[in-house]
Amino acid sequence: MTSTTRINHIGLVVDDIDEALKFWRDGLGLKVAYVEDVPGQGAVVAFLSNGNQEVELVKPTDEHSGISRFLQERGPGMHHICLEVVDLAGYLERLQSMGVELINAEPVLGTGGRLIAFIHPKSTHGVLVELYELTPEEPEIRLALAGELADRALIQGQRVAAGVLGFLRGLRQDQHSEDDTN
Repeated sequence: MTSTTRINHIGLVVDDIDEALKFWRDGLGLKVAYVEDVPGQGAVVAFLSNGNQEVELVKPTDEHSGISRFLQERGPGMHHICLEVVDLAGYLERLQSMGVELINAEPVLGTGGRLIAFIHPKSTHGVLVELYELTPEEPEIRLALAGELADRALIQGQRVAAGVLGFLRGLRQDQHSEDDTN
């Protein structure tokens, strides 16, 4: 039996994830769960958690992708709603039998290791709908992605610290040079 378990996330198209994070993370206090490059969708995504639901920030990286066209035509804003389901393949089969226009007739592997499929807005009264089914691998994939995000933050922090130290050493050397000439 196919069933919808919950609204999983709301997807928002943005032209700058860092700028969007200033509102969603810094202003509203949502926590960044993970960031992932999704070459198959021509996008980078950042998932922000609010307990049991998430907000997905989607930034196109391929100017020919559907997400990029959406951004060019409509500007930043709501892109899709994602419903978590049990038996995604069964859902798609049932929807097809009802004449619903599917973007993905078969489940595909999406971000975080989940199975996803999109339903065309023509069949949903104007809203792009994503259906999502948990896979057994998803918690492990999400944990690995969170670890990669932490590693990137650590590396970036180390680069900044090294740059600051280099700058301070340069100032100290400049000061010693001035003292030697006086």
